[in-house]
Amino acid sequence: MKMTNSVLTALCTVIVLGCSAFAQDTGHSSSIGWQQLVQSRIRLYGHRNWIIVADAAFPVYAASGVETILVNDDLPTVLHYVTRAISSSHHVRATVFLDQELQFVTDRDYPGAAELRRQINSTFTEGQVSSIPHAEVLSRIDEAGKTFRILFIKTTATIPYTSVYMRLDCGYMSDEVDRKIKAAVSTAGREQLK
Repeated sequence: MKMTNSVLTALCTVIVLGCSAFAQDTGHSSSIGWQQLVQSRIRLYGHRNWIIVADAAFPVYAASGVETILVNDDLPTVLHYVTRAISSSHHVRATVFLDQELQFVTDRDYPGAAELRRQINSTFTEGQVSSIPHAEVLSRIDEAGKTFRILFIKTTATIPYTSVYMRLDCGYMSDEVDRKIKAAVSTAGREQLK
């Protein structure tokens, strides 16, 4: 079979682009450091996007809106960087979820579990973190991933249930102000119906 130069060039381009896309999706190739990528995503993301700092066994999602990067750093280091980056942005803030199961992971089964749990919890203020069952947080992420972009950062952590799930919310509006606005809209709607 004889191929023309233009067909051969097009075929090579498709192969190169396909390999490049695969490498990016699986986190094996990045011309920029992971910190720069996080900064870039935080600038791009808004409320309802998620950033997850995950343990080493966390799976790579197949959904096109879910990006996974692999970093060669421990979970506390990555978590501190990500939370500082979110805190220094003005447009987003994080609502944090931890796996409820983490409370029951012991040093006897996983040496260092208590210290890692302490490091994770000390990153956040009281009331900023909710512990919910692992299956529930995955369900929330699955649902969000149908519409919104999600960034998973896989770390070197090898203690189960240590992933930290951060749902981004509007940084310049508190939940209290949002409730006031929605209540006012509801009241105005009822007034119009009278």
